Amino acid sequence: MPTDKSAFPRLHPCDFYTPEELFEPDRMYTVYEIARLLQGLEPDAEIDEGTEEVLLDWAIPWVMTHAADLVVAEPRSDDEPGYYGLREPGDLSADGDDAGGDTADSDAGDLDDDPAGDR
Repeated sequence: MPTDKSAFPRLHPCDFYTPEELFEPDRMYTVYEIARLLQGLEPDAEIDEGTEEVLLDWAIPWVMTHAADLVVAEPRSDDEPGYYGLREPGDLSADGDDAGGDTADSDAGDLDDDPAGDR
């Protein structure tokens, strides 16, 4: 049920860290570590599972909101999450594609190679 603002003795701005404030430029972080950092905790802080789930509810939208400022790396193994880091000039994937780039242009080029449009 919505609550009247006057029921709270003090209101605070809804400020979140920017990626530059949160991340070390040369480090990559899991979404679990990002969730801790957003709460001012160390990335490896021990927290209970219920708290971690709540923190993830904040961290996932934060990652999505700041996607243009981040790079992502695939997990190194099947039992590991992906990693996110601060996007810096020159951060490219192994195949040379821009890590945060749009692949729509390359897909459109494939259609141009089929002049009959038989796909």
